[in-house]
Amino acid sequence: MTTARGPQRADGWTTSVRQRLGLGRLLPLGGPADGAWIAETAAASMLRGAAALPGTVLGKLRIGPTEEAVERAMTGGGPDASRDPAAPAAVPPAPPSALPPGPLRIEAEFSAAPDRPLPDVAAALRVALLAAATARLGLEIAEVDLTVTALLEDGTPDQVTTPSPAPEARVAKPEGAVATAAAGVPGVVSLTRVLGGPVHTAPDHVRVEVATAGDHRALDVARSVRTAVAAAMEDRLPVSVLVTDVVSR
Repeated sequence: MTTARGPQRADGWTTSVRQRLGLGRLLPLGGPADGAWIAETAAASMLRGAAALPGTVLGKLRIGPTEEAVERAMTGGGPDASRDPAAPAAVPPAPPSALPPGPLRIEAEFSAAPDRPLPDVAAALRVALLAAATARLGLEIAEVDLTVTALLEDGTPDQVTTPSPAPEARVAKPEGAVATAAAGVPGVVSLTRVLGGPVHTAPDHVRVEVATAGDHRALDVARSVRTAVAAAMEDRLPVSVLVTDVVSR
């Protein structure tokens, strides 16, 4: 199954720019009302560190839409297909080419030591990934698909997953009331400028880019940023937040 395009098709220019910047997919944090997204590379890096189990080595790890979400998009349905058209828009527009809110799927490859039954190893790894995705990020994970690619040699010392750092986000200094409010939220390490400036203002919404601390749940920080930014704005525009990096301390 090919899911690289995701449920929302992006034009070629947006997709190529996003890939060059190394963000991967832009994944929804929380539900439709949260207005928050996180870069796949940032989420995957954190998950690798959280799922560092003795005797296992994680290989490729991707996070994307479930098969059901892809099929629904291909048949013309979507997360908003059943919403009342007369209902007011409660959330800001998503960042360019971002996945819409909805359940996600983790696909990962791993190698394991031969001293434990592989189903037990896979079960422990699945639990660790699910727990980290929910408790430390705020991702809604519906499926975890694991594939064993190799057995570690007998006598090899315990090996753990080595976190692969996400591409370093460009730090931006806060300028103006909105940026200052966002930068002052607990759990915000810095503002970033990956898709543009740290604060992107459009006629119908405002988007803020941040790097969050690894000891704070990314979704909770994003919610607090939205609240702080909304209070700092003269115009009550909808606010969305994009987490481009999760920084371990």
